[in-house]
Parts: sequence; structure tokens; C-alpha cells
Amino acid sequence: MGSEGGYVPLFETKTAKLAVFYRAVATSMLASMCLMWVYRATHIPPPGQPGRWAWIGLFAAELWLGFHCLLSLLLRWNVIYRYTFKDRLSRYEKDLPGVDIFVCTADPTLEPPIIVTNTILAVMAYEYPTEKLSVYLSDDGGSDLTFNAALEAAEFSKYWLPYCKKYKVEPRSPVAYFRSRPKPLDSDHASSLVSIKKLYEEMEKRIETQTKLGRIPDHVREKHTGFSKWDTYKAQNDHDAIVQIVVDGRSSYAKDNEGSRLPTLVYMAREKRPQHFHHFKAGSMNALIRVSSKISNGEILLNVDCDMYSNNSQAVRDALCFFMDEKNGQQIAFVQFPQRFDNLTPNELYGTSLRVPTEVELHGLDGCGGSNYIGSGCFHRRDALSGMKYNKDYGKKAKKVRIEGSVQDLEENAKAVASSTFELRTQWGKEMGVKYGIAVEDFVTGLGIQCKGWKSVYFNPERAGFIGLAPTTLAQVLNQQKRWGEGNLQIILSRYCPLVFGHNKISLVHQLAYCHYNLRALNSLPTVYYCTIPALYLVKGIPLFPQVKVKLERFLSLVYWRI
Repeated sequence: MGSEGGYVPLFETKTAKLAVFYRAVATSMLASMCLMWVYRATHIPPPGQPGRWAWIGLFAAELWLGFHCLLSLLLRWNVIYRYTFKDRLSRYEKDLPGVDIFVCTADPTLEPPIIVTNTILAVMAYEYPTEKLSVYLSDDGGSDLTFNAALEAAEFSKYWLPYCKKYKVEPRSPVAYFRSRPKPLDSDHASSLVSIKKLYEEMEKRIETQTKLGRIPDHVREKHTGFSKWDTYKAQNDHDAIVQIVVDGRSSYAKDNEGSRLPTLVYMAREKRPQHFHHFKAGSMNALIRVSSKISNGEILLNVDCDMYSNNSQAVRDALCFFMDEKNGQQIAFVQFPQRFDNLTPNELYGTSLRVPTEVELHGLDGCGGSNYIGSGCFHRRDALSGMKYNKDYGKKAKKVRIEGSVQDLEENAKAVASSTFELRTQWGKEMGVKYGIAVEDFVTGLGIQCKGWKSVYFNPERAGFIGLAPTTLAQVLNQQKRWGEGNLQIILSRYCPLVFGHNKISLVHQLAYCHYNLRALNSLPTVYYCTIPALYLVKGIPLFPQVKVKLERFLSLVYWRI
């Protein structure tokens, strides 16, 4: 893509304020840790003296915790922030790439269809040319309830999309929008608001009634031939591939109530058989990559979980500012947005907001060489996610075109690549797509992409791009942290260890920054030791820490007395 009048950047990168001050503090912390280690090493009790082995154990605990603290300091050494210039994209309006959006769900009981409907509507309403926008719903539960939710979303979008674009509403998830109690701009807006809210409530009532019944009424099934695909349905883990183009964005009939074209909407339930392992979300993502390549073949992919709705209608254009930058964009493989949540407890009792990772650590990881992929709210370049290695001539390749063919032909071609045996004896899950065999598949997928020469970006806009649901009970939090901890520790013990897998592919600083996450679970052992052993030995009158001088004790008591 060319530009007139020279290069004009579409984004800029700034170093965090007070970075020099932080580095000075970090250096002093490192010096203090070194002095502590020297003290421990030079004051080990002699053999036979009580507390010798406890002292050595504390020394080992302090060595490990100090090492992990060093990784944390390194991760935050170069915190950077990204800013986009969306207004400059206007010069590339004719060259905007196709965008395929993946919405993943797995169980209509745990993830109610009404939530799926709202997530679909939010991404369908992006401020982006609808002819270049396609939405794919992956239903790993293979439920006709979820398929019906997609049908309801398609029908309601005929009214919702014009309303959103006429009144520039945010957010564009209906349930989130109505929950925010919007104030009408004028009498015309007030009338439209009442009408659209009534339509939504009617749709919500239908979907929730069907969900409670656990089935779709016969009069609804008769209205759409797509329900016939469930006539041969056996079980959630044993059924044929189902691919239905619910809205064909190419058709002249796919228009909203004001005559504007609607985005393409596709429902997919990949084939599942008991004898073939389906790899959960990773397998679903890889099936979506292949199915979308047979229908719309967008150059940019966005994946969101069904419970994480789009909160910013400009998010696509923000991401494209990175991909389409003439100087620095061609090497960018993915743009990761932070995960935000709207169901947090008042005092964040369990720390589920992930405030430190999203506001500090991921910015630091971006400064170390590139953000990691965190599984949702991420824009990918299709070629990079499909396994292509980066080369300097990448940007000179011809642009992709949309796939041609009838709806029936497209669906049949897509079913073939959604079969349970398609990946056998292929590189899918290894060198292509999302990787298999690791609990935190998103982490190693991002690392693998970076090791092929690509770059990544972490973008944290003022208005959150995506908002979802965080765990709210202690059991949910512990289960989540257990899965993350085990998954990250599994990485360090596998072939994907950053120090091995990333050797000579990404910088050493970047490798160590990744290790900060992989080794975090091991902190539990020295922490438990540090919290229990000194207290037990103190009961016996055996100190394991330096004794405070008497003069200092008197000084401190005087200070506290004055306070």
C-alpha cells in the first residue's frame, strides 16, 4: 500500500514516565538482595549448632525468591505504551483487509445462549465496512440452542446495527448497553430506544424460555432448515460437522431494516467422535481458522470468548493501525488487548481484576520484545497464526481475495476441513495454528509465532476493548490459578521452555521475561517455608534473622513513642 507525501505513522510508542526513577529503585533493590545473600552465606551457623539447617533452608528460599524478584524487575525494566492514530486510516479505506471474528462457546448450560447472542451482536456492530466483516460462532457443545441463538442474533441485528451506527452508542453489546441506562439525545432517540429495548426483551425472553425447556419448539424448528442437521445428532462428543452460513454478507438479501448490508455470520460445530481427541478450545480455534479460509478468508483474525463482549466499536481500527503501518506493521503478527471485567467484587477480594499484569507486566513484556498471547481479545494476522515464518518480502505479496461460490458449496467445503480426522498426519497443533499438548496453549502459541521472526504488540486503550466475566468465588479463583500455575510450570519442563525453544530466536531478556510467568508457581514452596520455619524456631528461642542492636531498639521505641 502506498502513501502520498511520505511515511505517516499509524501508531507511536512511548516509554513510561518516571522510568529512570524506577530503574534506580530496581537497582537499589538488587543491591539490597545481594547484600542479604552475602550476609546469609557468611553467617551460616557452624556444624552442630541449633538452627544450622533451618538457616541454610532460609538462604535457599531467599535465593529463589530473590531470583524471581530479579525476573520481575527485568520484566518491568522497559515499560512502554502504544498509541494509535485512527483518523489516518482514512487514506487506506479502500485497502482495509477482511476481518474474521471467532466467538467460541462450549456448553449452553455453563455459557447461556443469551450471552452468546450479545457477544455476536457486539462484534457485528463494529465501525467497519460490513462487506469486509465476518463473524464465526464455534459451538463445541453442538447444541441447537446455541444455533438458535445465532439465528436470533441475525434477526435482531437488522434493527440493532442501524440503531448503533445512527446514535454512535457504546458499548454495543445490547445487555451491557441497556444496563448502563443510556440517556437519549433527543425525542427521536428516546422513541428509538424504547422500541429497540422492547425488541431485545422479547428476544431475550424467547431465548431464555427455550434454554429452560432445554429444547427448541417445533414451530421454531420448522422456520429454518438448519435445524435438520440435528436429526442425526447422537451426543455432544459424537456428531457430524455442522456448518451453516446464517447470514451471507455477499447476498443482496442480507440487509438491515434501513437497506445497509449485514456482515457474514457463520455457525460451526466441528465433527466430534469418541475415538478422536478434540483438544478443547485449541482444536476449536484451528477448525475456525480452516473453515473461515473456505468462506471469507479474512487477512486479520480476532478471537473472543463468548463471555467477553466488545466494549469499543473502534477496536478493529485500533488494531489495524499496527498491522497497516507502512514502516513497522508488516512484521506484527498479533495485537493483544487486555482482559477487563465488569463483575468484580467491591473490594476485589480475590484480585481477579488482574490489575498488575494488565496495567504493568504486559506493558513491560511488550518492551522486552513483545506481548504474549493471552487467549482472548487478540487480533491475529492469518498467515502468522497459520504457521508462516516471517521474511522481509512478506509485505510485497499479492492481497488475498474472498472465496467465490454458492452457499451450499462453501458449506460443504468448510465441513471437509472441520472433520475429526482432518488434522491426522498434519502439522496442525504443532507448527500450524494454536498448539496442542499444553494447558495454557495460548502462551506457547504466541511464543512460537515470535520464534518465527514475527513481532507482537500490547495495546491498552483508554476505553477497554473487551469486557468479560471474572471468577467470583474462592473455588473458581483457586481452580483458575491452579490451571494457570500448572500450565506455566508445564511449559518450563517441556520443549517449549523459553530458554530452550527461544534460544537464538528471541532476545535473552525476552526469554527471561517469559520465565517470570513459567516459574511463578514454584514460589509457593519457599514462601511456605519462609512463613513457617522462622516462627517455629522462634518458639524454641533460636533466631534465624540478624539481631537488632540495643541502641537501635531504644531509638525505634523512642520514635514510635513520639508518634
